[in-house]
Amino acid sequence: MARYIGKEMSRVDGFAKVTGRAKYAAEFKVPNLAYGFIVTSTIGKGTIRSIDTTEASRAPGVIGVLTHENYPKPAPPAAPELKPEENRNVRDKSFRALVSNQIFFNMQPIALVLAESFEQARYAARLVRATYNEEKPMTDLESSLDKARLANPSRPPRPRGNPTEAFAAAPVKVEAEYTIPIEHHNPMEPHGAIAFWEGDKLTVFDKSQGVYVVRQHLATSFHIPPENVQVISPFVGGAFGSALRPNYYPALTAMAARVIQRPVKVVYTRQQMFTGHGYRPHTWQKVSLAAERSGKLTALIHDSKNNSSSFEDYVENTTGMPRTLYACPNALTSAQFVHTDMSTPAPMRAPGAVSGMFALECAMDELAYALQIDPLELRLINFTDVDPDSGKPYSSKALRECYRLGAEKFGWSKRNPEPRSMRDGRLLVGWGMATGIWGAFQQPASARVALKSDGTAHVSSATADIGPGTYTVMTLIAAEYLGLNAEKVKFELGDTRFPRAPVQGGSFTTASVGSAIYEAAQNIRQKLMDLANKEASSPFKTAKIEDTELLDGKLVLKGSSQSVDIFALMRRNNLPELVDVHEARPSREREKYATGAHGAQFVEVKVDPATGVVQVTRAIEVTACGKIMNPKTSHSQEIGGVVWGIGMALQEATEVDHRYGRIMNPNLQHYHVPVSADIHEIETMFVEEDDKVVNPLGVKGMGELGMVGIPAAIANAVFHATGKRIRDLPITPDKLL
Repeated sequence: MARYIGKEMSRVDGFAKVTGRAKYAAEFKVPNLAYGFIVTSTIGKGTIRSIDTTEASRAPGVIGVLTHENYPKPAPPAAPELKPEENRNVRDKSFRALVSNQIFFNMQPIALVLAESFEQARYAARLVRATYNEEKPMTDLESSLDKARLANPSRPPRPRGNPTEAFAAAPVKVEAEYTIPIEHHNPMEPHGAIAFWEGDKLTVFDKSQGVYVVRQHLATSFHIPPENVQVISPFVGGAFGSALRPNYYPALTAMAARVIQRPVKVVYTRQQMFTGHGYRPHTWQKVSLAAERSGKLTALIHDSKNNSSSFEDYVENTTGMPRTLYACPNALTSAQFVHTDMSTPAPMRAPGAVSGMFALECAMDELAYALQIDPLELRLINFTDVDPDSGKPYSSKALRECYRLGAEKFGWSKRNPEPRSMRDGRLLVGWGMATGIWGAFQQPASARVALKSDGTAHVSSATADIGPGTYTVMTLIAAEYLGLNAEKVKFELGDTRFPRAPVQGGSFTTASVGSAIYEAAQNIRQKLMDLANKEASSPFKTAKIEDTELLDGKLVLKGSSQSVDIFALMRRNNLPELVDVHEARPSREREKYATGAHGAQFVEVKVDPATGVVQVTRAIEVTACGKIMNPKTSHSQEIGGVVWGIGMALQEATEVDHRYGRIMNPNLQHYHVPVSADIHEIETMFVEEDDKVVNPLGVKGMGELGMVGIPAAIANAVFHATGKRIRDLPITPDKLL
C-alpha cells in the first residue's frame, strides 16, 4: 500500500526558504570576498579598438580590472572566425568572456572590475572607457530567412510518404505563417557565482541546473582534472533552461579569483540577464495542412527557422513533436537556423514543443473552420495510438480521456462555432482548445541511499531543484520504498560530491533520479533480506524479493504477519548503515514502444472590442503524465505552465532595435509577464496512466507539458471571439484594433 506516493505532501524545503536558511549561489559566506562587476559593450558587432581602465583602476576599493588585454593566457578558445562551410557544434563553441577584442553581440562583456565591495565595483565599472571599430549588426531573423541552413547538411529532412503530392491533390487545405519573438527566462534569482581556489583545487557556488556539466566546463577551461573542481548549487531561484549550459560567468569568476588570489563573487544585473544566458529564439514557421472532406489529414508540411548567434549553430527542434501527434500518412518537417549578431539562444521551458505546437494547433483550428468540423472532433478524427514515423505503439496515451474530461468540465458542447457569436455584455467571448505533447524521457542517473541503524536514511544525488519540488519528491520516493516516515529521510542535491545526475531539464528528473533512488532502495531491501536469512528464525528463507516490502521500519512478508525489525537486525550485525549507490538507465523494453506525455487545454477569453484587451477568464487543463507522485506540487507545476502560456500568448516579447542589435526592454518594467491581476480561473486535472515501460516508477515529466498547448488555445479562442486570426505572438491590443 502506498504511504506517500499519490498523496499530497508540502515542500520539505519550504521552511528553509521562508526563513531565509536556504542559501542560493550568491549568498554563501566566504572570508575575504571580493566583488566583480561586468562591463558590457555598447555596440552589436565589431572589434574593440582601445579600452582604458586607468580611471577605473584608481577608484576607491578597486583591486583590479580584467580585460582582453590582460586576461591570463593560455585562455580558453574564443569563438572562432566564421567559415560557412564549417559544421560547428553548439557544445564546442560556447562564448567565453574577455578572450579577444571581437564583439559578437550588444552588451557582450568587455571588462570585469574587481573591488572590495559591490558598490565600489559598480561605480568603477562606469569609468571604463572603450572605443570600437563598429560594424553593422544583423539581428532581424525575418529579413534573412533566405540565409537559413540546416545544422547538419548531411542529414536533410526525411519525408514520410509523399507530402508535396498529397498536399497538391487534397480537396481542403490551409497554409499559414506563424512567428514567435525572442523571449527571456527572467527567473527571480539572477545568475551569479562565488569562486575560490585552494592550490589547484577550485570551488564554485553557482546557479546551475547541472553541477557536473559546470564542473566539466571549468575543468576544461583551466586544464585541471574534473576531480579538482567542486560545484555547489543546493538552491536555485528559478531557471527554466537558462542554467542548463555553463554560462560565461563561472569561468570568468574563477579566473578573477585566480588572478587576485582571493574569493570573488560575480552576479548579473537584471539587464545582463538578457544577454548572459540565452533565450527562446525568434521563430518563423510555415505550416501546410491538407485533408479529405471527412477531416482525415492527408499531408503535413511544417518548416521552422530560428535565429542563432554568429558563432554557434543553435537549432530549436520546433517540428519534432508536432510531427508525431496526428495520424497523417504524408509529412515533411524541417528546422533550420539563421546566424545573427545576438548571443546564443538556449532551451526555455518546453523548448521547441510550445513554439511548434502554437503553429500546428493554430493551423488545425484553421483547418477545422475550413472543413466546418468542430476543432475537438477534428483532433479525434486524426488521433493515433502509434508513432506515425516508427509505427511503434505508445506505451500509454490517455489523450482521448483528456479530451473527454476537459471538454465535459469546460462545457465545450455549448460552444457556438460562429466567430463573434458569444458575448458577455459588451465583451466578446471566445472558446478555444489545443493539444499539448511532451516526451516521457529518462536519462542515466545515479543516487546514493544510506539506511542507518538509528532509523534514518540519507539520500543524495547531484541533481538540481530549480523549483518543481525535487527535494520533496525524492524524499517521498525514498520514504515510500524504504518504509520510513518522511521526516526520517534527508535528501541532498546540487553538489559534485554526490553521485552523478543529469541536468534538471526536459522534465526527466523524477523519472531519472527517482528511478535510481527506487532501485537503490530495492537493493537495500535485498541486502536486508540476505542479512535476515543468515538467522535461523528468518521468515524469508523461501521468499523472493517481490514477496517482501519495507514498512514502518520492518521487512514484512506480504500477506502474512511475519516481519523483522530492520534496525535491530542491522545492530545485531554491527552495521551502522547499509549503503547502495546505484545508476538507473532506460530499460531495453522501452525500445519496443513510443513514449510520451499528452494533454488537452481549453480556454475562455473575453475581449474588449473598444480597447483590444484580452483576458483569459477560464482555463482547464487535463494532462496524462503517468503516475502522479505528489498531487500538490504536480498541480503547482501545471498551474505555472498555464500562467506562462498566458504570458507567452499575450505579453512576452524581447524588443530588439535592429539598427544597433540592442535589446530595448532588458528589465521587468518593460518586459511584460503575467501578474496576479492577469490570472483568473485555472483548473488542472490529471488522467493517471499505469505505465511501467517508461520507467520503474511509471512517471512522466509534466513541468513543460503544462504550457505546451496554452498559447495556441488562447490564439484560437481570440479568433473565435473576434474573427481575427493573429499568427504572430504576443496577441497585443494593437493587433486586434
